[in-house]
Amino acid sequence: MWQELIQEVRVAQMGVQILFGFLLTVVFTDKYDDLSGTDQTIYLVTVVLGACATGALIGPVSLHRLVAGRRIKAQAVRVASRLTLLGLLLLLATTTASLLLILRVATHDGFVPYLVAGVVGWYLLCWFVLPLWTRHRYTAR
Repeated sequence: MWQELIQEVRVAQMGVQILFGFLLTVVFTDKYDDLSGTDQTIYLVTVVLGACATGALIGPVSLHRLVAGRRIKAQAVRVASRLTLLGLLLLLATTTASLLLILRVATHDGFVPYLVAGVVGWYLLCWFVLPLWTRHRYTAR
């Protein structure tokens, strides 16, 4: 289970690190000063969420390195699995806030919250609802 978990984390790590790296550059652009106070707040919250997501998704690698050889693999897998799930939730929040900010800046239409809510619904369906349904449907009782 450890190998599978690490492979899964690698995929999520790549995405969150690219997103976080992009977010870090925004504050240094001329456009940042033109953002409204609300948009700057959304940006700051997004950066903090991205930092937290990065930490949670890199955590299993650090955990593995620090407990390797201690004969606690089962416990390490449980902790790493929880960190990964937390990282996915934080990545969902980061992606949602990023999308909200980008759409608010790109358009000033009232449909932005509805579009963001639709995308969040899609993420929830793909990342949580379908996997949980599959687990429930096909797991022997």
